Amino acid sequence: MAAVLAPLAVHIALIKRRLLIIAGTVLVAFAVTFAYAADLIAWLKRPFVDDLIFYGPTEALFASIKVSFLAGVVLSLPVIFYQSWKFIQPALLSRERRWAVPLFCLAAGLFALGIVFCNLVILPLVVQFFVSFGMDRDLTPQLSVGTYIDFNVKFLVVFGFAFELPLVLTLLSRIGVVSPEILGQYRKHAVMAALILSAIITPDATLFTMLLMAVPLMVLYELGVLGARWFGRRPPAGEPDMTVNHDLPVGPAGQRVR
Repeated sequence: MAAVLAPLAVHIALIKRRLLIIAGTVLVAFAVTFAYAADLIAWLKRPFVDDLIFYGPTEALFASIKVSFLAGVVLSLPVIFYQSWKFIQPALLSRERRWAVPLFCLAAGLFALGIVFCNLVILPLVVQFFVSFGMDRDLTPQLSVGTYIDFNVKFLVVFGFAFELPLVLTLLSRIGVVSPEILGQYRKHAVMAALILSAIITPDATLFTMLLMAVPLMVLYELGVLGARWFGRRPPAGEPDMTVNHDLPVGPAGQRVR
């Protein structure tokens, strides 16, 4: 029993150490970005020309904390992915280790790209749509900084993770979990899932905001299908493709039997 518990204790200690490094890095980055909270809020409020207001004594403080924490996490992504890489490195083969660092860098770049795309393209459309909708009805827009930052942060985080979808699908195809044929067959299900997810996540579940989030998700899914087709695992020559014939029975191990 001791021989089993000793490696487990070492494993848990390594996890704890790497989590502490990640948490410390995020806290340091948060402390740095908090000094620029006003600039970050100004960057987010570009689509809204009027001044933001706050109703409670702590609303402006918590809005600054939220936007600074998000910026701190983005700045900490290289460390987060590096610590994740060092954790899983012993379990990888030598040829897999060569691809790990570029993939982690690509994942970090895609997350940042999703945030930039959301801020420069999606959020201006959403904010202008809702503000114009109210102004057309003789209503004066007065947005609180807390509500506005919450609205923005939700979109930014969702699009940051959504931009990881092509990479995730490509990797799943590369290791043989899915295939381009399966992804193509479940395209309608993916569209439905994108619509449902958009309705759940969007702060205001209107058709406009749903489509603004669902359409990029569908495009990202198609990019994932292309990535799976170009870089996914192909069956060796002479080996039948088990994912083509769906009339065959499925064995207890999850593989189709002949």
